[in-house]
Amino acid sequence: MNRFPDMLRLVLAWLSLVSTLMGEIHIFESSSNFGFNNLTDDHNDYHGKAIGKGASMSTYDPEVYLPTPDMVRRAGYYAESHVVETKDGYFLTLHRIPGRIGSPVIHGKPSVMLQHGFLSSSADWVIPGRGKALAYILVDRGYDVWLGNARGNTYSRAHATLSISDPKFWNFTWHEMGIYDLPATIDYITKYKKEKSILYVGHSMGTTMFYVMASERPDVARKVGAMFSLAPIAFLNHAKSPIRIVAPYNQDIEMIARIFGANEFLPQSFILRFLARYGCDISVSEETICANAVFIICGFDKEQFNNTLLPIVLGHSPAGTSTKTLLHFLQGMNSGEFRQYDYGKEKNLEIYHSVSPPAYNLSGINVSISLHYADNDWLASITDVKRLYQALPKTIGIYRVNFPKFNHLDFLWGIDAPKLVYDKLIFMMEKYYWKVNKKRIAV
Repeated sequence: MNRFPDMLRLVLAWLSLVSTLMGEIHIFESSSNFGFNNLTDDHNDYHGKAIGKGASMSTYDPEVYLPTPDMVRRAGYYAESHVVETKDGYFLTLHRIPGRIGSPVIHGKPSVMLQHGFLSSSADWVIPGRGKALAYILVDRGYDVWLGNARGNTYSRAHATLSISDPKFWNFTWHEMGIYDLPATIDYITKYKKEKSILYVGHSMGTTMFYVMASERPDVARKVGAMFSLAPIAFLNHAKSPIRIVAPYNQDIEMIARIFGANEFLPQSFILRFLARYGCDISVSEETICANAVFIICGFDKEQFNNTLLPIVLGHSPAGTSTKTLLHFLQGMNSGEFRQYDYGKEKNLEIYHSVSPPAYNLSGINVSISLHYADNDWLASITDVKRLYQALPKTIGIYRVNFPKFNHLDFLWGIDAPKLVYDKLIFMMEKYYWKVNKKRIAV
């Protein structure tokens, strides 16, 4: 067993060499460069995602490549795109769904921000369609819904001075998303709506970003009335994801760059196949699903997944991020701590004045937070979620999804997500709104 890591390293190196010699290295196509000038209300940019083998185009759905605003309009809702600039120069696209097309205008709707997870985008919240997607359900319940897009994804690939071909553009993790992206986005919404506070729903990395923001930027956290964590991620040392087998090599930058990309996360096909065979218990007919980086890392639940959504999911995911973002998660799997990026002892001393990176002060977060977790989640394990719950000082509950096979992505696309997750979530949101405003939300 002690030789397994060395054997894995040799296997990866051998596969890499063979793939190179045979000319079989294929890189997942990156998203089109959505520059600042393209980020408007009515853009129709091509996503540039490979659908993959098995996603038959004979059953082509136009939503495979439609940008989020067009998907929203197609579902019968108004859609807007807003461009937000962060303090460090990134341009982020924020998608808004203010109401149903043809419905009367209601002023003063409470705002809720939905923030996507790792390798994802605003599309995640609308893919299941009307009556099933959380974004649409919230709009129908009277909320003004805002969908965030983190730096580096399909809709946030522009910078004031940096090109996406510049390695400096990709020098970020979810730490920068927390201290720059969320503050810029939340400030924009509250100023635009002239509101003192908003509600926040995060999934996966969308929760990680929030915990960073709430601990490092309490001035911004005060503008969030309550936060609802779906598949929350802070601690990762009990994660079951196949990506954990790469975690011991997170300091081997040369090898990581070789298999995942030096700057943008662009995994080589051989490592995806290796991880898929290691971690996916599926039939041959479902091989396409486990050839996708999102499913490899997060898992797949055949009982809760609507197969008709597969071409749309593969058309929008993975949506892009930096390799450094993955490395930050891998470091957490190794250390068992929720802390800033580890640059190694020498650089840590230079940046943090300590040989180890500082931990985020979860006990200092002054926002009401609820945690929603599932038994079969490959990333947000029960043990790690309960540890997070104990570390947070102002929780409003921890809730287990009452379905043993429910997994990380089912919070977004699960067939029964409305009944198993969203009913409880919306009840809590409305309970909070009543407590603060002493009135019900107008629908």
